Amino acid sequence: MANNTKIILGVDPGTIIMGYGLIAVKGQHAEIIKMDVLKLNPKIDHYERLRKIHDRMNEIIREHKPVCCAIEAPFFGKNVQSMLKLGRAQGVAIATAMQAGLTVAEYSPKKVKQSITGNGNANKEQVWQMLQRILKFTEVPEYLDATDALAVAVCHHFQDSSPLVTTGKSKGWEKFLQQNPERLSRP
Repeated sequence: MANNTKIILGVDPGTIIMGYGLIAVKGQHAEIIKMDVLKLNPKIDHYERLRKIHDRMNEIIREHKPVCCAIEAPFFGKNVQSMLKLGRAQGVAIATAMQAGLTVAEYSPKKVKQSITGNGNANKEQVWQMLQRILKFTEVPEYLDATDALAVAVCHHFQDSSPLVTTGKSKGWEKFLQQNPERLSRP
């Protein structure tokens, strides 16, 4: 990839299936690099599955050299044990990314769906179909966890490239108005 290309890793954490997707961003243009899943055997020890998540995250980071990692926040369910395990998987993914020097951003499932489809209540198939249009790919994934992860990466790209997003004090609007003086209405 060229020096001015930014690679974003998206992760949909899970203790049985962890989705991941990578996009390359050059300017405002994004293209898919890869989407896949890490399938974990539910019969092996939970801590062993966490180690496998750590190892696979390290492999992905070494191979593709992303600059940042966007991860889906766990949704809140009724099963406390499942939530605890999912939180651990997410924590391992975040810690691995941070240890590799990546910045990490977290997005709620509703925010990701809203960003991709315009509807925070969209289903997985709607997200996948919109991603096909946005990134211009025809691949049909075996697991929608892979497209969920890709959606998180694209969501981060949209948030990161928006002139309205501010990373400090109110410089977002100030910069936007400087770059678009015709948009300022005067009485």
